[in-house]
Amino acid sequence: VDPRCPGALPEGQNNPQICPYGLYSEQLSGSAFTCPRAANKRSWLYRILPSVRHKPFTPLSCGNLSDNWNEVEPDPNQLRWKPFTITKASEKKVDFVSGLRTLCGAGDAKSRNGIAVHIYTCNASMLDKSVSIAPVPYQGEILITTEFGKMMVEPNEICVLQQGMRFSVDVFGETRGYILEVYGTHFELPDLGPIGANGLANPRDFQVPVAWFEDRTVGTTYTVINKYQGKLFSCQQEFSPFNVVAWHGNYTPYKYNLENFMVINCVAFDHADPSIFTVLTAKSTRPGVAIADFVIFPPRWGVAEHTFRPPYYHSKSQIIYLYTTSLLPRLDCYSSFSMAVTKWGLETCQRLDKNYYKCWEPLRNHFNPNWAPDRK
Repeated sequence: VDPRCPGALPEGQNNPQICPYGLYSEQLSGSAFTCPRAANKRSWLYRILPSVRHKPFTPLSCGNLSDNWNEVEPDPNQLRWKPFTITKASEKKVDFVSGLRTLCGAGDAKSRNGIAVHIYTCNASMLDKSVSIAPVPYQGEILITTEFGKMMVEPNEICVLQQGMRFSVDVFGETRGYILEVYGTHFELPDLGPIGANGLANPRDFQVPVAWFEDRTVGTTYTVINKYQGKLFSCQQEFSPFNVVAWHGNYTPYKYNLENFMVINCVAFDHADPSIFTVLTAKSTRPGVAIADFVIFPPRWGVAEHTFRPPYYHSKSQIIYLYTTSLLPRLDCYSSFSMAVTKWGLETCQRLDKNYYKCWEPLRNHFNPNWAPDRK
């Protein structure tokens, strides 16, 4: 509840005939009504005006935001990009929405089964504009205003915004980051199995915003941008959508500081499977197989004998994000989908490192057909 309106959350029921302060009750559903209790996702919001009050949506240019995974021929090579450039504010104002670019993805938004990876670079805050697709910063902090409240998200933190949640991004200078979007499922904590009750990301370290509202009328100049079936649409309304005075439920935005991750590590031999570094997982219909695993490799002690301690060679559909400082963790996304790179990612951005393959050329053949085990 926003502390300016104590008692705004109805007691004993979700949808009273008359809500406190004359608010409208509105349920945001993240699952079917009949989902089992453990999987049921919903929140009740108590807002000054309902979100349905807006002018009709019309198509909006998607720019370099895409869901076309067939616009270029498949490229089976390992790929690496140089840091994506940020337009100088003195040259052109670029906010979060206009700075979105799709790097790769797979699957289909209409059938709600797939994944997309986007890059954003921006230098200006969103003014009287909201959108619904969640960012992770790796340069510059961002202030995210959501219908549930505000979250300040800094490098080394991640935030998750669920489908259907509107938000706006304020920046404080040149900013860039990425977005991992999954279709038709939700991120959740991975099962711990033999690890036991504790370790990896602990539930208590995830933070949700406190209700915050603005009762602000802006004529017909407030733009709401909606990403629907892979395309962008916009509509106009007369008021700020951030008018929720109180809420309750389990379908919420949240953020997590990666410094709180409890690393599980090997202390004997060999390199443990990267799954032990999973922060969040978006499960598929096949047990043990994920649409997306969000994995980090944080600074840690790596103690092992008779082994090669960096990750062993393995072939997988994987996106890696490297910070420019070694004090921050390496971020990985593993997916069961075979992701295709967009034309923007391969050509238009002009940031593809075409010499990446040369990193492996110094590797030499150490095979010795006369080798024999040490009998000592």
